Parts: sequence; C-alpha cells; structure tokens
Amino acid sequence: MPKRFSTVRGREFGAGLRAAIACAGLSSRAAAALADWDEAKLSDLVNGKGGSSVVDLALLLGICRTVAAERDHLLRLFPETNVKGWWQQHGRCAPVRLRTLVEHLAMAKTLICWQACVVPDFLQTPAYARAVITESCNEPADELDERVEAQLEMQQALRRPGVQCTYFIHEPALYLPVGGHDVHVEQVHHLLRMAVRLSITIRIVPAAIGAHAGMRGPFTQLTFAKYEPLVCLRSENSTLFIEDTAAVEGYDAIVRSLDRCSLDADQSKEVIARLGEALSATDRSNERTMPQADSVRAQGESS
Repeated sequence: MPKRFSTVRGREFGAGLRAAIACAGLSSRAAAALADWDEAKLSDLVNGKGGSSVVDLALLLGICRTVAAERDHLLRLFPETNVKGWWQQHGRCAPVRLRTLVEHLAMAKTLICWQACVVPDFLQTPAYARAVITESCNEPADELDERVEAQLEMQQALRRPGVQCTYFIHEPALYLPVGGHDVHVEQVHHLLRMAVRLSITIRIVPAAIGAHAGMRGPFTQLTFAKYEPLVCLRSENSTLFIEDTAAVEGYDAIVRSLDRCSLDADQSKEVIARLGEALSATDRSNERTMPQADSVRAQGESS
C-alpha cells in the first residue's frame, strides 16, 4: 500500500489540533457545530486537506480556549503543513521535551540509531543520562530532573509492541566511564538486559576498523507503517527532521555500511558481557583489598 503524503509539520499540526479539541471536552461534531461548520470541513483542516483559512483556525482555537503558547504554535504551523523538512532552532539549548521527536517515536515501526562517543539516548540509564546532562554547558542545572524524565519518556515511547530498534554503538563509548565507576557498571549491565529483548538489536562498531561511514555524525532513522521514512539529526541547540527522499536514501547507504563493518548481534553481546565481567572483577578486587587497607591504616594509627 502506498504511503500517505504527510509531513512532520502536518502530523504535528493535526495531532495538536485534535488534542486542543479533546482538551476542550468537545467531540469533532460538537466543535464543528460551535464553529458553524460542516464536520467535513473540520476533518479536512485536521488532516491538512485545505478548505480553511488562518482566520478559521483562530476561530476554532478560540472556541476550544486553547492556551496561548499552543495556539501560537499551531497558527505558525498552519501555513507550512505541506512543507517537507523541518529545522527546529532552539536558541541556547534544546527544550526539555522534544515534542516532535517524541510524537514520531510513538508512531514509528522501526528505529535505527547511531551515536558516537556515547551510549544512545534511548538506551541510557537515568544515572548515565543525568551524568551526560550535568556536563552540558548550556542546559540549566535546575532542569536536570525534568530532562532526565523527558529522556525516559522517549525511551518509553519505544517500549511497545510492534516497534523494532537497532542501535549501532562505537566500541570506545562502551569503555567511557560516564558518571564514574558505579554508573558505568550499571549502564553496561543495562545494555546486556536490553540486548536480549526481541525488539532490540545492539551492534558494536569495533574501534579497530578505523574510519567508518558514521564518522560524520549521529542520526536517528525512523520508518512508519503509514508515512514515508525520515531522519532526525540532533545537535546542541537544534533538531533537524530530514524528509527529502534522496537525503533519506543517503542515510540508508550509511546504515548499510555500518551493518557491514559492525559485529553481529551475538558478537556484540559477547563484547558487552566481557566488559561487564571485567568491571565486576574490578569491584571484587577492590572489595578484597579494602579490608587489608583498613588493617594497615589501623596498625599505623595504633603505633
């Protein structure tokens, strides 16, 4: 079945408008009646099929008593609902909740993610995420808890039946002790638990291969049952949604290259398991040496 023509902006606009009507406690029929419209006109507006003006939209949002920030957001989106590609510039730093990304994660059929130097956001433990966010130069410290919760929300959007996720992880990222030893150990064990889920595939890109196709930067590729695929690029203070067919196909080529140079799923689990064992052995070694150190310290104090 051919995919429906739809854009990232159009889907966010439609979802936002449906939510505004629902938040007003109205059905589509009731909202249309209050606006003195045919219900078909409201359906066309929600689904981006035209037939309405900005004035019509403002009237409907007024009837729904939509809060000012959401009203302004939907009014800005309305003229551009058919425009492909969306570069969202966030200012100094990204907002706490990446609304557009979360909504598309909840619709995705497959996800392929590559992030260099760090465990992918969608696989991070809360403590690991907290350590990464804490080191940010631009994200306010008083938003730390909210940002960790928002990241967990993104992860939860992928913990549902029917979605398949593949994560490519550069081997050096596994060995980076983000947050200190205990956080590192917890994160490695979490990866092992995630790797045995049928909906998750983890592929390690070995450091020994040297140069590889993912060196130009991280990306998340999403496919959908009803819509064309897209690629999301996140930076320090912007988010880019790529929908152009040729550009998305360019990322298909990167995925194929990463697939060729990465360890397979079983080999990747073995690498993670060996690291987990090594970290646990370090813990056991420390536990054995600590009493000896305490004894030496006590002898020194008694003398």
